[in-house]
Amino acid sequence: MHDCDVDEASNEMSEPGGAVPAARSFPLTSGSLGGKLAVGQRVQVEIHDLAFGGEGVGRVGDFVIFVPFVCPGELVDAKVVEVKRSFARGVVARVLRRAPERVEPECRYFEECGGCQYQHLRYASQLQWKQKQITDLFERIGGFPAAVIQPVIPCPSPYGYRNRILVRSQWNKPAQKLNLGYVRADGGLVCDVESCAIAEPGLNIALTEWRKNPPAKGGMKSVLRIPPDDWDVPEHSFFQNNFFALPFLVESVRKSLLSAGTRHLIDAYCGVGFFSLSLADALESFTGVELDAQAIAAARRNQLRRGYKNGEYIAGDADAWLPRLLRQCDPGVAAVLLDPPRVGCQPSTLRVLRASQPAQILYVSCHPATLARDLKILCEGGLYQLASVQPVDMFPQTQHVECVADLRRTGVSKAV
Repeated sequence: MHDCDVDEASNEMSEPGGAVPAARSFPLTSGSLGGKLAVGQRVQVEIHDLAFGGEGVGRVGDFVIFVPFVCPGELVDAKVVEVKRSFARGVVARVLRRAPERVEPECRYFEECGGCQYQHLRYASQLQWKQKQITDLFERIGGFPAAVIQPVIPCPSPYGYRNRILVRSQWNKPAQKLNLGYVRADGGLVCDVESCAIAEPGLNIALTEWRKNPPAKGGMKSVLRIPPDDWDVPEHSFFQNNFFALPFLVESVRKSLLSAGTRHLIDAYCGVGFFSLSLADALESFTGVELDAQAIAAARRNQLRRGYKNGEYIAGDADAWLPRLLRQCDPGVAAVLLDPPRVGCQPSTLRVLRASQPAQILYVSCHPATLARDLKILCEGGLYQLASVQPVDMFPQTQHVECVADLRRTGVSKAV
């Protein structure tokens, strides 16, 4: 099990932010632009969609323009900050017509800090838009029907949920001081953060103490973490960062396992054994595989603590072990659980799975685009069918969302 690279408040979008100087605003058409937009231009934009990543989508003539921190249905006065061949990016100077879904952010650093993209959007609307984004990505990338995407399961605590954050120090030369906090939304600079609205209260206490005794220089990273109860997790090993929504994630995997009737589980990228040990009571046997030797040692301690004797943990490469492990059990009643980094599975892993053909593949991912890509490869030729995708909102107020995909072998063996 690996992290989803969303441990720090970082923004993967490249739009600049900051204050926008006053300028005359006027509506534009493709004719008035001569087919072009220019950096620095002010335009009125009607926002009609919300792209995966958090940017609002509008049009100015023939140009698509992406604008962060807006709501669909709004009319905004935007300043163009980047122009490409077929699209542009802008920043909001003024909201001319507010959407009913717009709310006041709970964090004073919102729009400056890069950690959150949706604090201005009512939480129920965040869930609806995340489901639409997942559905659109699965249709466009994988060719999967919208019907397989289930409604997003909400987090019981939309704020104060993160149990792990990555904070940085950076020397602020003009102010002659260290900035201590998260990477800004508009680039690589660090936003000085005294508290984080999406972090658990205990982490904000730790953040205050960290700021009192900061690193000696800039360029340093520090991980602040609240350990999970009753789990052994080494300092650098992964554990899901939202304890509030985690039970829903486990229950989604359990529901799929029971529905398929699979009795043997191979937990690839197993980390400290969280999924396999959480499901052990529903299985005849399980095996976890993980390259991180410290995580495997912790998984064995976690297993001993729980008293399960129907499984084992192996330190090694999942690609090398998968064929051997599937030969040791009946693939017809075996499931493979994948929880890779957000970049997705290696092509070799997908080839091994298509060759071994377990009855079920359960794929947990925090990046719907790479998930849809990998599922398309696994389903090629009709070898597997995508039964369902259950999104769970492990990252409220942000662009990220966790998904559990359930693949079932169709029963027709295909050449691979």
